[in-house]
Amino acid sequence: MFEAVILACLISTPEMCRAQLIPGYEFADLHDCEAALQDRPPVVAEDSDLRFADAAECVEAGPALAVEEVAPGIFVHMGAIEEPDATNRGDVSNLGFVVGQTHVAVIDTGTARWMGEALWRAIRARTDLPVSHVILTHMHPDHVLGASAFEGTGAQVLGHGNLPRALLDRQANYIESLDRLIGPQVMIGTRAPLVDITVDDAIQIDLGGRKLKVQAWRLAHTGSDITVLDETSGTLFTGDLVFHLHTPALDGSLRGWRSVLAEMAELDVKQVVPGHGGPVLDWPVGADAMQRYLKVLETDTRAAIDQGKRLGDAVETIAESEEGAWELFEAYNPRNATVAFTELEWD
Repeated sequence: MFEAVILACLISTPEMCRAQLIPGYEFADLHDCEAALQDRPPVVAEDSDLRFADAAECVEAGPALAVEEVAPGIFVHMGAIEEPDATNRGDVSNLGFVVGQTHVAVIDTGTARWMGEALWRAIRARTDLPVSHVILTHMHPDHVLGASAFEGTGAQVLGHGNLPRALLDRQANYIESLDRLIGPQVMIGTRAPLVDITVDDAIQIDLGGRKLKVQAWRLAHTGSDITVLDETSGTLFTGDLVFHLHTPALDGSLRGWRSVLAEMAELDVKQVVPGHGGPVLDWPVGADAMQRYLKVLETDTRAAIDQGKRLGDAVETIAESEEGAWELFEAYNPRNATVAFTELEWD
């Protein structure tokens, strides 16, 4: 298989370059790929940070993300239960796609453009159908920044009504941090996506004989959480409203998150794809560990407040009984305790 790429180099560091995929030029034969480039030269989106080669070229296809078919037509890539670093290159979250009779929907796109490109290859290895929607479950960079790879494919980017503002406020900090953690060369071509469709309640997407329900939720894990239900298989993509193995990360409201999870537990679904771990969990038992952790987090935080503890002292002990149940506990639990304490101290 062959594909089209263009060399993208940092203007600030001209020797630092990366071959950037141009989706839509996948062919089994090299000559067909080259002919397509001649017949319909690609338009590469301008980027103030990059200098592009004069022309694209056809090369052997790069690696695709490994995916698992968790239900007929539903594919999931499970990211590592790790912090982003130069070794995993930011591959630390779950991504997926759903194949209908006429279209494909992507659900989350990873930390950097390279992940969106590798996800595109995984899709093309299984279907030639067009990607109609790229659905982003919330604002965190490990779920959204790979969406830049789908620019120019005709796919519409969809997210919570609060997502555009959240990305505008945070994208510079996200990319600066990831440049440091996984390296600027890996991040070449990565930028926050523009959101075409926002959801404040619920909408339905028809992929041809297969419908997805996209549901927006109130303040919980973040202020921009949505879920995606494939009605055909009863599979629910939860984004980071559900964590497995990975310590949950609170960036919204503890009380809101517990309330949303309780409501989600009543949904008539067979299995869920969490934002981390899994890659699939039975439902609603798949949320039991999450429910327990958040309950302990709230109980311990209220106890610390009632005892008159200061924040700095409280975070050392809040939810410490949960440490053996989760990975990355030391990285995330103190942050969760801080957010919970700040939310509940005036309750």
